Amino acid sequence: MYEKFKRSEWFRHDRFGMFIHFGLYSIPARGEWVRGAENLSDELYYSYFNQFNPYAFDAHEWARAAKRAGMKYVVLTAKHHDGFCLFDSKLTDFKITNTPFKRDLIAEYVEALRDEGLKVGIYYSLIDWNHPAYPAYMHHAHPHRTDEAYKIRRPFEEYLEYMHGQIRELCSNYGKIDIMWFDYSYEEMIGEKWRATELIKMVRDLQPELITDNRLEVSGLGFGSLATATPAYYSGDFVSPECIIPPKGIVNELGEPIPWEACITMNDHWGYCAKDFNFKQADIVIKKLIECVSKGGNMLLNVGPDATGRFPKESCEILEKIGEWMSRSGEAIYGAGISEFDKPEWGRYTQNGDSVYACITETPIGPLPLFGIPHDRIEYVRLLKDGSEVKTLSDWRTENYPGLTFVEFPNYKMLDDVCTVLKIKLK
Repeated sequence: MYEKFKRSEWFRHDRFGMFIHFGLYSIPARGEWVRGAENLSDELYYSYFNQFNPYAFDAHEWARAAKRAGMKYVVLTAKHHDGFCLFDSKLTDFKITNTPFKRDLIAEYVEALRDEGLKVGIYYSLIDWNHPAYPAYMHHAHPHRTDEAYKIRRPFEEYLEYMHGQIRELCSNYGKIDIMWFDYSYEEMIGEKWRATELIKMVRDLQPELITDNRLEVSGLGFGSLATATPAYYSGDFVSPECIIPPKGIVNELGEPIPWEACITMNDHWGYCAKDFNFKQADIVIKKLIECVSKGGNMLLNVGPDATGRFPKESCEILEKIGEWMSRSGEAIYGAGISEFDKPEWGRYTQNGDSVYACITETPIGPLPLFGIPHDRIEYVRLLKDGSEVKTLSDWRTENYPGLTFVEFPNYKMLDDVCTVLKIKLK
C-alpha cells in the first residue's frame, strides 16, 4: 500500500468504529434531516434549541458502550447540516452551551474516549442550513430552498471563513483528534469551492496525524481522486461508502487496494427517529463486519441517541450481542484484511500475516473443506473462541476430492450461533 496511507495504519488495523448522530433533531425525533426534509421554520427549529437539555447524557457510558461492543474508535457529529454545534464555538451563538444543557458536549466526549482508550473522531458538516451566507434558495435540501426571500445571500466567503474557523477550533481546543469526518460535497460545491487545499494544510499543521474521509470531493457517491493514481492534496485518507458494502472492495485505477469504511445505520435513520424500529439484527451486523474486513474495509456503525442523551434500548441490545462475539472472535477482525485465498462457499476468509481466519456462517455436513488452502501449508488449526485443536482430516469421505484440505467439524450444530471462526496458522 503506497506511502499516502501510512497515516491510516491504525485505522486499517482497528476496523470497527461507532458513528453517533446527535443534536436538536433528537427532539422532533424524525431523523437528522428533519429541518430540511420538512422545511421547518426557523421559529419552530429554534424552539428545539431553547428546549434542548439531554440531562441523561453520560459521555463515559457512551464510550463504554462502544468499547464493550469491540469498537476501537468513535465519530460524533460536532455540527450537522442544521448548523447546531455540540461544542463551545466562539463563532456562533447557535451552540449547545447556550441551551438549557449549557455544557460543551464535545469536551466531555473526547475526554471520555481517551479514558477508555478509544480513538477520537469528529464529524463536521460542510453544509449549514443556519448560517446566513450559506446558499439557500434552490439548494436541494435547504429548509428555505423555495423561499425567494433567500435568493440574495451574503458573500459565500463569509461562510468559508466561519467554516474554516470552526474547524480550527475543533483542531485546536480538544487535544489530539484522530479522525475528521467531513460531510459532504455536491454539484459545484466540491474541492476548492471549500478552499480545500488551504483547509487541509491548516488541519495538518494543527493535527499532523489526523486522518480524513474523502467527502471534500464527493457526497458519498463516487470515490474522488483518492481512487486515481494522483490523488489531490485534500482527497482524504479513506473512501466512505454509505449504507452499502462495495461488492469487491475498493481499489484505485492502478489496481491497488485503498482504505475504505462503510458507514451503516442500525435502523433506517442516522439521527433518533422514535417510530423507526427497523433495526438490523446483531448477527447480520457481525456478518457484514466480517464481509467489510474480508474486502479490506472498516465498518462505522451508527447510534442515534434520544433527546435525553440515552442510546435507544434496541441499539444497546445490538451492541451487547456484537460485543459478546467480538470478545471471543475479534482476532479475525483487528489487524486482519483481504486473504490471499478466494472466498469459500461456507463463509469468508480474513487474514493477518500468516494467520487465516475461516469465518464459517453456514454449518457443514461432515468435514469442512478449506477451499484454496493446501494441506502442506497448514501448521495448525484452532477454534478461535477457546483455542482448542481442530484436526485436518483424510478418510473415506474425503478421498473423492483430491487437492482439497478438510478439517474435522465436531457436530452438525454451529459452535457459535452467529459465526464460528477457525484460526489457520500457515507455515
